[in-house]
Amino acid sequence: MTNKQSKDKDKGSKALVQSMFLPALPSRALDTHKGNFGSVAIVGGDTGMVGAVLLASRAALFCGAGRVYAAFLADNAPNVDACHPEIMLHSAATLTNLTQLTCVVIGPGFGQSKAAFELLAFCMAQHVALLIDADALNLISQHMHLQEIVKNRQAETIITPHPAEAARLLNTAVGKIQQNRVESAQNLAFKFKAICVLKGAGTIITSTDMANADGNWFINTTGNPGLASSGTGDVLRGIIGSLMAKGLSGLEVGK
Repeated sequence: MTNKQSKDKDKGSKALVQSMFLPALPSRALDTHKGNFGSVAIVGGDTGMVGAVLLASRAALFCGAGRVYAAFLADNAPNVDACHPEIMLHSAATLTNLTQLTCVVIGPGFGQSKAAFELLAFCMAQHVALLIDADALNLISQHMHLQEIVKNRQAETIITPHPAEAARLLNTAVGKIQQNRVESAQNLAFKFKAICVLKGAGTIITSTDMANADGNWFINTTGNPGLASSGTGDVLRGIIGSLMAKGLSGLEVGK
């Protein structure tokens, strides 16, 4: 954490503690059913990157989403997850048929093909909670048209960039993102009218309501260097998507 971040933390930030989460995670009623806990689609998995969608889908399942759909771009994607056959596997082309969705997670193993571009534009235009990450963010950084769609969305949006993705979105250098992580997260939240989860050692969470010089922001002080491994970001996407699908607000989920 930089000196500036340390001063900002003293002014207005909140370090996350367990008590903050308990009100957002009530006990389940005895007569509940899967329809009470939302439906989430994990969209991505181009050729060679199918595992990213499987990891995110399994994480969403473990976190209690009522229904989990895995939608793949790859032509050779599996038809069933042998480890967890309760996850429903689809071609991304059939996503338009999943009208019951309460959340879409788009980006894991996404690639930057024309098909990915068109699918991203379609998903962002839907009135459903949306988490955008990975190559979906990279596509947005390259296309002003997609940036406008994000800013004008009426449904809740979360973006979860790592520092390099954040730098592309803000058209700056990674070093500047890391030197001013709080300000960078606030700028991203304001620019895209979204909740921003800027990943890293001390993940920063902020929303459009916090995107000003004196606004509050949250910092996740947990984690360790062991998280610097392939697949951890996919698991995070699945966790957040599951909680959003169940009706938690984007800020509650981001924290």
